Amino acid sequence: MSSASRFHVLSSGLLVAVVGFASSAAIVVKGLQSVGAGEAEIASGLAVVSVAMGVIGLGLGLATRMPISIAWTTPGMALLASTGTVPGGFPAVVGAMLVTGLAIVAAGLWEPLGRLVAAIPRPIANAMLAGVLMKLCLAPFLALARLPAAAAVVLATWLVLFRFARLWAAPGAAAVALGFILFAGGGAAPTAASLLPLPVWITPVIEPQALISVALPLFLVTMASQNIPGYAVLATYGYRPAFRPLLVATGLASALTAPFGAPTINLAAITAALCAGPDADPDPARRWRVAVAAGAVYIGFGLLAALIVGLVTRSSPLLVEAAAGLALLGALGASLQGAVAEEKDRVPALLTFLTAASGLTVAGIGPAFWALVVGLGVHAFLTVGREAA
Repeated sequence: MSSASRFHVLSSGLLVAVVGFASSAAIVVKGLQSVGAGEAEIASGLAVVSVAMGVIGLGLGLATRMPISIAWTTPGMALLASTGTVPGGFPAVVGAMLVTGLAIVAAGLWEPLGRLVAAIPRPIANAMLAGVLMKLCLAPFLALARLPAAAAVVLATWLVLFRFARLWAAPGAAAVALGFILFAGGGAAPTAASLLPLPVWITPVIEPQALISVALPLFLVTMASQNIPGYAVLATYGYRPAFRPLLVATGLASALTAPFGAPTINLAAITAALCAGPDADPDPARRWRVAVAAGAVYIGFGLLAALIVGLVTRSSPLLVEAAAGLALLGALGASLQGAVAEEKDRVPALLTFLTAASGLTVAGIGPAFWALVVGLGVHAFLTVGREAA
């Protein structure tokens, strides 16, 4: 490989990792913080998940010679942010994330489970995700009322970059938000010891309410909005790796890292396009090298976890939530479009969306589950027997 080719691979891999990490790291921090994780536990989770993403992405790239990009479940972290604390606290959430990883493994090993997930109407799944994302996507505009100057600059940065350099819009907004936090003195200056993220073991607790409120919707969101679209992106560029081994690899890694507070990992969609598209390399047979390079950078980014978490958790959450909300606008738009695109499914999808967005909690079980119950129930009521009639 020539020096020019090597530089292109490394710079492209760096771009993929920066976009994947910086655009949604704040969402990971917010999600884990909302379900009761402490600063050390959040730093552990962010560091371990970064290394897991890097190792799995690097390993799959080398094994398949395909540009397979791995990411944490950003919609899943938004789900945690909207769920709040559950009975059993953060250990119960860790147990739910462990079960989610095992469920993804089961979907890869046991075909009927995969078919069952695929059988959920896409408008219902999209509507549930849109309702979950809505609260965070409102954050930039709520911040305008409390911190008008800082929020306006963050929003303007995102808008300008979205117009001229779209890939950098979310990372740029996050960087500006962190800049305001630093300028405002968000937290004490980090020491050399505090900069090193240390893995923290959290013994998982299997709590039925957490399984219903967290594990079930997290599994469905990860499969429907990450793994399936991520594979579709690869197929769009002519890459068709065996899907089931990818589920087993990411699910097993998720289960093994969950006791350290690490979020679930899955196939990426946006960064997959960066790795698999022609900008990565004119020759499709060489694009896997970019995914491998991105994996190596992700491992390095794990070392920054303690610094990022320290800044975010010791400051006002408003600007962090604003940056996170801007990063999720694209996902919200795609989910809303998918939810209402088909007129025959529009009413159950809208009821699903409203239930998820309402924050409805019954018997300690959060809104994502009830949104599925309402949406699937109304969908069945309106459709069963309709074709026969």
